[in-house]
Amino acid sequence: MRISPNHPRFRSLETRERLVRGFQAGIVAPQGLIAHGRGEAFDYLFGEITSKSSRAAAKAAAALLLSARNPVISINGNTAALVPRDMVRLAHSVHAGLEVNLFHRSVVRERGIASLLKRNGAGHVFGVNASPRFRIPGVASARRIVDARGIGAADVVLVPLEDGDRAEALRRAGKMVIAIDLNPMSRTARAATITIVDNIIRAVPELVRVTMKMKSLSRSRLSATVARFDNERNLRKVMKDMIHYMQGWS
Repeated sequence: MRISPNHPRFRSLETRERLVRGFQAGIVAPQGLIAHGRGEAFDYLFGEITSKSSRAAAKAAAALLLSARNPVISINGNTAALVPRDMVRLAHSVHAGLEVNLFHRSVVRERGIASLLKRNGAGHVFGVNASPRFRIPGVASARRIVDARGIGAADVVLVPLEDGDRAEALRRAGKMVIAIDLNPMSRTARAATITIVDNIIRAVPELVRVTMKMKSLSRSRLSATVARFDNERNLRKVMKDMIHYMQGWS
């Protein structure tokens, strides 16, 4: 379906079309379409903009990724359908691995997502019929099975989109977690080391922009940026941003 750029909801409708195409291609699970709708509802409450609080979180996240020993970016179907090229660019900019990790898991979907990432410039992609495997303790879903050389060996994991039990389990396993989640009240948002409350189609390009800007900073300055960031306090600011925007409706 062709959508006119002049349509007032062009960006939203175009995003939905990309997810539908991803579903038709076997990349997106049908449940992923429902999950997107829930996230989009929160995006309305923020005015569909990247707030100052979200930019602060992105800066801290970029610093953490750049200072990490072995960062890994987890990719699910919605992420692959919406921002494959930007995710590959981010991985290149921070020297991170990419790993396919799915809730509704199948080897066919894993291979399809890995192929899509490679068509967008990725090299090796972890998580496709992973061997050797590592099981994340405390995760009940299929996402507990990760690549031992990818998420299993990572010190920092970027978890785009809501995934509360895995975020909590990764933290218990001693890993730092960066989340991208439009729901500031979710378990994912509260469990993560750094939570970027923003739409993934804006958050990932912003992360790429910030990491390219910060790449020349010393490790001590990067560490100081991470240390100054307080995720709980920033989430409270995000909630205030949402309330302030909603009050403007009256």
